[in-house]
Amino acid sequence: MKVYLCAISNISSGVCAEDCGFCAQSTKYKAQIPRYKYKPIEQIVAEAHKAKGARAVGFCLVTAGKGIDEKILDFVCEAARAVKRAVPELSLIGCNGTATKEQLQELKRAGIDNYNHNLETAKSYYPAICSTHTWQERYQTCLNAKAAGLNLCTGGIFGLGESPQQRQELIEQIASLKPMSIPINFYHPNPALPLPQKILDPQEALAIIAQVRRANPEAMVMVAGGRELVFKERWPEIFKAGANAIVIGDYLTTKGERPDRDLATLERLGYEIASDCHG
Repeated sequence: MKVYLCAISNISSGVCAEDCGFCAQSTKYKAQIPRYKYKPIEQIVAEAHKAKGARAVGFCLVTAGKGIDEKILDFVCEAARAVKRAVPELSLIGCNGTATKEQLQELKRAGIDNYNHNLETAKSYYPAICSTHTWQERYQTCLNAKAAGLNLCTGGIFGLGESPQQRQELIEQIASLKPMSIPINFYHPNPALPLPQKILDPQEALAIIAQVRRANPEAMVMVAGGRELVFKERWPEIFKAGANAIVIGDYLTTKGERPDRDLATLERLGYEIASDCHG
């Protein structure tokens, strides 16, 4: 089996005014995380080189905040152009919140190939985790990304207190968008956040991955945030459950496994590491 690797660069951190109950980047909750408006372009490029060295084929430029304004759009475009010049082999992913079709087209012209905007949870449960914007805005942004000619990456976070029925609802809503890639995140508790401080059972998490795969047989299914926390040494079991991609390295505000250790595990188990994001 071929496994796809993706790396994340948190290029604008902890400066979000929204009240998403799962997110340490919200200024409302005052979580102890790094906070900065713009990461230096040279540092972003250095992280892109590091990602390529770790055999990532995707590189995601993530900004904090509800959506794209003129300054964020200019900054992401500048970062995308710099990374494309320095490491053209990487497939670039924008993850910059709600956006119009026109804004997303501008990102595409700057070198962004894919757009990640997660639905986060089921439409019926969304008001329980966020009051400052609607689930429908998120869904519309996913439609806008496809209309702009970008490959869509959309998924969610499991373990936020949703019911089994709401998990299935979210999976069906993701499938309705026919995304290229589905990032599956598992809630990482933080004492500053208002949601229950509970970690999902690994068997339950494997069942969720299998549900996602059954509903999306053609998509890339990527296990992202919470992988190390939920599965620990059992994480390779995600591939038998239906995943075929992981985030390698650190996440937005939490540490990930050392890339060399993940690579050694994949090699030992005989998995082929993809050399192209769209192969």
